[in-house]
Amino acid sequence: MGYLKQIDLENFKSWRGKQVVGPFMRFNCIIGTNGSGKSNVMDALSFAMGERAASLRVKHLRDLIHGAHIGQPVGNTARVALRYCDDKDQETVFCRSVVGDSSEYCINGTHVTLAKYMEELQKIGIVTKARNCLVFQGAVESIALKDPKERTKMFELISQSREYAAEYDKKKEALLKAKEDTQFHFNKKKSTIVERKQVSQEKEEAQKYQALVDELHQNRLQLSLAELYHNEKGISALSDTLREKQQAAAAENSKLMNGEQTVKASKKEHGRLSREQQHIEKEIRAQEHIQSQCRSQYIKAKVNASHHMKKAEECCDALRKNQKLIAIKEKELAEGRQEIAELERIWRNYEKQVQEKGGSRGRDIELDEDQLERYKELKGLAWKQGAVLSQQAEKLHWEVRADYEKMAFDQRRRKEVEAAIRNNQTQLEDLTSRAEKLDEYTKNCSLSLEQYHEQEESLSAELQRGRQRTEEVKKELGQVLEELGNARLDGQESRRQLQRKELLEKLRRLYPETVYGRLSDLCSPIHKKYQLAVTKVFGRFMNAIVVASEKVARDCISFIKAERIEPETFLPIDFLDVSPLNERLREVPGAKMVVDVVQVNAAHVAAQLRKVVQFVCGNTLVCETIKEARSVAFDRQDRIKTVSLDGTLFTKTGVISGGSSDLRTKARCWDAKAMMRLKEQKDQLTAELHDLMRLRRKESDLNQIIAQAQGAKTRLKYSKNELENLRKKNIPKCCAEISRMESELANLDSEIQMQQESVEAKDAEMRQIRDQIDQMEDLVFSDFCAEIGVNSIREYEQEDLKQQTEIDKKRLEFESQCVHLNAQLEYEQNQVEQQKKKLHKMEETIDKEEIILAEQRKDEEKLLAAVEEGQNKLLELKNQLLSKKSQVAAAKAELDQKTQSVQEINKELVKLQREVMSAETALEQKRLVRHNLLLACKIQSLPITLLSGNLNEISEVQLDTESESTSATMDIYEREAQLVIDYSGLEAELTNLQAEEEVEAYMEKLKESLSSIERVLHRTTAPNLKALEKMREVKDKLQGVKEAFDASTRTARKCSQEFEQVKTKRFQLFSQCFEHVSVVIDQIYKRICRNSSAQAILSAENSEELYLGGINYNCVAPGKRFMSMDNLSGGEKAIAALALIFAIHSFRPAPFFILDEVDAALDNTNIGKVTSFLREESRENMQIIVISLKEEFFSKSDALLGVYSDFDECMFSRMLTLDLQPYPLVEEDIERQADKENTGLV
Repeated sequence: MGYLKQIDLENFKSWRGKQVVGPFMRFNCIIGTNGSGKSNVMDALSFAMGERAASLRVKHLRDLIHGAHIGQPVGNTARVALRYCDDKDQETVFCRSVVGDSSEYCINGTHVTLAKYMEELQKIGIVTKARNCLVFQGAVESIALKDPKERTKMFELISQSREYAAEYDKKKEALLKAKEDTQFHFNKKKSTIVERKQVSQEKEEAQKYQALVDELHQNRLQLSLAELYHNEKGISALSDTLREKQQAAAAENSKLMNGEQTVKASKKEHGRLSREQQHIEKEIRAQEHIQSQCRSQYIKAKVNASHHMKKAEECCDALRKNQKLIAIKEKELAEGRQEIAELERIWRNYEKQVQEKGGSRGRDIELDEDQLERYKELKGLAWKQGAVLSQQAEKLHWEVRADYEKMAFDQRRRKEVEAAIRNNQTQLEDLTSRAEKLDEYTKNCSLSLEQYHEQEESLSAELQRGRQRTEEVKKELGQVLEELGNARLDGQESRRQLQRKELLEKLRRLYPETVYGRLSDLCSPIHKKYQLAVTKVFGRFMNAIVVASEKVARDCISFIKAERIEPETFLPIDFLDVSPLNERLREVPGAKMVVDVVQVNAAHVAAQLRKVVQFVCGNTLVCETIKEARSVAFDRQDRIKTVSLDGTLFTKTGVISGGSSDLRTKARCWDAKAMMRLKEQKDQLTAELHDLMRLRRKESDLNQIIAQAQGAKTRLKYSKNELENLRKKNIPKCCAEISRMESELANLDSEIQMQQESVEAKDAEMRQIRDQIDQMEDLVFSDFCAEIGVNSIREYEQEDLKQQTEIDKKRLEFESQCVHLNAQLEYEQNQVEQQKKKLHKMEETIDKEEIILAEQRKDEEKLLAAVEEGQNKLLELKNQLLSKKSQVAAAKAELDQKTQSVQEINKELVKLQREVMSAETALEQKRLVRHNLLLACKIQSLPITLLSGNLNEISEVQLDTESESTSATMDIYEREAQLVIDYSGLEAELTNLQAEEEVEAYMEKLKESLSSIERVLHRTTAPNLKALEKMREVKDKLQGVKEAFDASTRTARKCSQEFEQVKTKRFQLFSQCFEHVSVVIDQIYKRICRNSSAQAILSAENSEELYLGGINYNCVAPGKRFMSMDNLSGGEKAIAALALIFAIHSFRPAPFFILDEVDAALDNTNIGKVTSFLREESRENMQIIVISLKEEFFSKSDALLGVYSDFDECMFSRMLTLDLQPYPLVEEDIERQADKENTGLV
C-alpha cells in the first residue's frame, strides 16, 4: 500500500525558504490557528498534482511565490515536491516549479512534459481532473447541497465520461438531422402515393355520385308521404279517443263535487267533537294539577306525622330504658341500706362478745394496793418524764388516725368516681351510637334531598325549555299558517302533482341510489324574477326525472308501462351529450347565462346535476327585456339563443315564442315547491307542539318531587338539630365530666399515695418516740418490775392494752365501712333523683309529641279525603273522555270512509284527466310532427301533390316540443288541417300496413336506407374532370421523391452507427462508476453511522442513459424515517456527503486522501463516528491527511502537524510535528485488553 512520505516546499505562498511538511503517518491531522497557512498545504498538494492557477486562489502562477501578494517576492521561483513511497518503499519524487508565469515538471529530478507527469500520477492512482484525493474546505457542504444535475456532472468528471460529451452531442445532433430529412422525404413519398391513388379513384366516384343523388330524392319522397299518411290516421284516431275521455271526466267531476260537500259536513262534525274532547282533556289536566298539589300536601303531612311518630317512639324507648335504670338503682339503694343495717348488727354483737369475754377471763398478774399505788406513782413519774414525748406521740397518733380516715374517705371517693366514670362512659357510648345513627340518617336525607333537587332542576329546566319551545313553535306555526293562507294554488293541479309525487316515491324506493328526483325539485332560479325565463328554457324537461344511467331510465320506463301511469321524461346523466359552455358568452353585456342563474339544491349530487342543467340550458342567455334579448340574439355575428325575463324565447333559427298564460301556470311550480316545504314544516311543527303539550303533564311529577324534597328537608333539619345538640352539648358535656372525673381520680390516687407515705413516716417516728418512752419507763419501773416478776411494765400492761387496741381497730374498721356505705348510698340516691327528673322531662316530651302527632293525623286524614275526592272526580272526567273519544273515533271513521270514497272518485278522475292530457299531448305531438314534416317537404322542395291547398300556405316557423300551445300555433295547425295530400304516388305496400309495429318497422327500414345513401353521399366527393392530366404530374413527382428518400436513409444509417459507438463508450464509463458507487455507498454510510438501520441510496432519473438525467441521493438516518436531503440536519447532511465522497474515492482509489476541515458541521458524536471510520480506512485502504480545528477530531490521529505563523517583514508559516502513536487511545487499550482476555480464555 503506497503512501505520501512528506512534502518539500520552497518559497510557496506563506512557506518561506525550504520547509518540510511531514513525515506523514497513516492518519495525520494538520492543525493550527486561522490564517496560519494550513490551507496553503492543500494548495501545495493541488499545485504539485498539476492544478491550474485559478484553482489555487491566485490569478497568475507568479503569485504563488512567497511575498508576491504584498508585492515583495523573495525570489523568481517556487517549488513543491511530493515524496511518494510505493508498496516496496521505493520513493518517487513528483516536483513542480514556478518559473515566471510557467511551470516545470520533474519526476525524480528528470524534467518531463505535463502529459507524462499526469500519466505517472495516474499510475499511482491520482487523477487530477477528478480530484480523487483532495477535498477542499466547504466541499462537503457544497456536495450535500448539489442538485441531481450537478451530481451527474461530478460523476462524469470522476468516471471521465465527460470527455465524450462534446462528441456525443455532435453525433446526436447529426443523427437527429438525418432522421428529420429521412422522415421528411418519407412523408413526401407517402403523400405522393396517396395523391396518385386519389386521382385514379376520382373518375369512378363521379359516375356513382349522380345515381346516389337520384335514389336519395326518391326515398325521401316515399318516406315523407308514408309519414304524413300514417300521421293523419293517428290524428283521426286520437281525436275520437280524446272526445270520449273528456265526456267521462266531466261525469266523474260532478260526482267528486257531491262527495266533497259530504266530506266537508263530516269534517265539521268531527271538529266539534274534537273540540269537546280537547275541553275535557283540559279539565283533566287542571284536575291532575290540583290532584298533584293535594297529593304533595298529603305526602308532606304524612312525612311530618311519621317523623313525629318516630321521635315519640324514640322518646318512649328512652323512657323505658331510664325506668329500667331507675328500678336497678332503687334496688341497689335498698341493698345498700340493708347492708348498713347488717353491719351495725354485726358491730353490736361484737361489742357484746368482747364484754362477755372480758368478764369471763381473769388476770394472770394481780397487784396489791401498795403495789398499785406505787404503780400509779411510778406511772405518774414516768408520764412526767416522758410528757413531751407522750404529747408528741399522741399528736402523731391522732395525725395518723386522721390520715387513715382521710385515706379511707379518699379510697371510698375513688371507688365512687370509678363507678361514675363507668356510668358516664356507658352514657357516652349511647350518645355516640345515637350520633352515628343520626349522622347516617342525615347523610341519607342529604343524598335523597340532592337527588330530589337534581330531579327538580332537570324537570324544571325541561319544562322551562318546553314552555320556551312551545312559544317558539306557536309563533313559527302562526307564520307558516299565514304563508299557507296567502298561497292559492289550483286544487286539481295539486292532485295531479300528488300523483306524480307518488310515482316518484315509488321509483325512489325501487332505485334509491340512482333516481335523484325531478329537475324542478333538484334546482331552482337564484331569484324570483328568473322564474319565467328558466321555465321557458327548461320547456319539456321541466318535470323530467333525473337518473344516474340509461339502464335505470329504461327500467323506470318499463315500470311506468307496467303500472299504466302517465308517461314521464327521463334524463340519464351518463347518456346525455352535453355541449361545452362558451365562456365568452359570460362577457356579453346586459346578459347572463341561464346556467348561472340556476342553483342546485341537492348538494350530494351537485356535480352531476350541473351536467344536467348544462344539457337543458346549453349556451342560452337571459336578458332583462325583450329588446335586449332580440338584440343579443340577432344583432351579433353569430346568432345566440336568448330569453327575456317575461319568457320570450329567441332561437338561433329565428323562431320567437313565449308570452302564453300556460307559461305562467308552469312557473308557479317554483311557488308550489315553497308551499310543499311550508306544509312539511307545518306538519313537523304540529307534531312537535303535541309532544310539548304531553311534556306539560310532568308538572304533577315535579310538584310531587318538590313535596318529597320539602319533607326530606324538614326531617333533615330536625335530625341536624338533634345531632348538633348531641355533638355540641351532650357528648362534650359527658366527655368533660369523664375527663374531670379522671383528673379527680388521678388526684385522689396521688393524694392516697402521699397520705400512705405520710402515715408510714409518722408510724416510724411514733415507733421511735415509743421506744424512747419505753426506755424511760423501763428505767422508772426497773425495781417495780423486778418486784412483781416481769421483765418490763409493758408485759403487765400488754394484756389490757392489747384488748383495748383490738377493740379500737375493729371500731375504726366499722366506722370507715359505715362512712363508705353511707357516701355510696347518698351518691346513688342523687343519681336516682336526677334520673327521675330526666324521666319526668321525657314524659312531658312524649305528651307533647303525642298531641302534635294527633294533630298531624287529623290533617293527614283531611288531605287523604281531599285526594280521594279529587281522584274520584278525575276518574269521572276520564270516563267522560273515553266516551267522547269513542264518539270522535266513530266520527273519524265515518269521515275516513267518506274521504276514502272521495279519494277513489278523485283517483278515477285524475286517471281520466291524465288520459285526457295524455291524449291531448299525443294529439299535439302528432300535429307538431305533421307541421314539421310539411315544413321539411317545403324546405327540401319535395314534389308532393296536394288535392287541396298549397305548400306555400305552410308556416315557416320551426316548432319543437318546447314550444308552447299558443293561439298562433293552433292557427297553424288549423290551416294545415285544410291541406289534402294526394297519396296515389305512395307504394301500395305502405298504405296496406295496419299494425303500428309494422309501420314503425317499415319506416325504420326506409330511414336506414335513406341514411345509408346520405352517408355514402357525405363520404363521396364531386367528380374531377382533370384527373388524367394530374395523373402524369403525380408519376414524375413520385420518382424524384423516391431517389431523395433513398439518399437520406443511407445518411441516417451512417450517423446512427457513429452515434452508437460514442454513446456506448460514454455509457460504459459512466455506468461503471455509478454502479460501483451505488453499491459501495450504503456500506460506507452504515460504517460511518455505526448502525445497520442507516441507508444511503443513489438513483438515476434517466434509467436508459444515466448521464442525461440527474442522480438523486437520499439517506435514511438511524432511527428516523425517509426524508429528502434538504430536510436533513446539517450534521446528517455532512455525514451523507462524506459517505458519497468516500464511495466515489473507492471507485478510483488514491493512495492518500487529504480533507480540509470536513468536520465543520459535525457535533462531537458525529465527529467520533467519522474519526473511527477514518482510522479504520487508514489502517486498511489509504493514508489520510485531515486539516481540522476540533480537538475531538485531531486527538485521535496518529500524528499531529502543527502550523503556526511568524512575522518578519511579512507573515510566514512554520511547522511542528508530534507522533501520537506512543499515546494510544483509551478505546484501543480497552480493545487490546479484551483481545488479551479472549486469548487467555482460549
